[in-house]
Amino acid sequence: MESAWRKPATGTWPDWMDESQILFAEIIDKAKKYVVSSTLSGVDWNAESVRGDLGPAVQRLKEESGEGLWVGGVMLPLALADLGLIDEYELLVHPVLAGHGPTLLAGLRESIQLELLDRHEFQSGAVAMRYRPT
Repeated sequence: MESAWRKPATGTWPDWMDESQILFAEIIDKAKKYVVSSTLSGVDWNAESVRGDLGPAVQRLKEESGEGLWVGGVMLPLALADLGLIDEYELLVHPVLAGHGPTLLAGLRESIQLELLDRHEFQSGAVAMRYRPT
């Protein structure tokens, strides 16, 4: 993520970025980030390490003021789902069948019933869906 979306030291975005990518890059570059890792000794890019027991640490972050927490990756969403700490799921499905790689929420201990809150189709064929656990 950082190599693609952190503003270069030159202060200008690469020529390959279009207007929508620059808008996204500006937002993610400035956003406060929390990193959950058992191997990293330090973080930067406006980030803070989350240490200790994951459940209480994330619950404390959820109680802080703000617009919520966005989670990426594969292992962290699984751990948070198993702990019941995800209030909403926002899934973006691209019209590509990869056929390999990690699977989101593989190994979930129990099924989670979801209620559809919103759905948006893009011209590219991608579909964004937002769900809440019932």
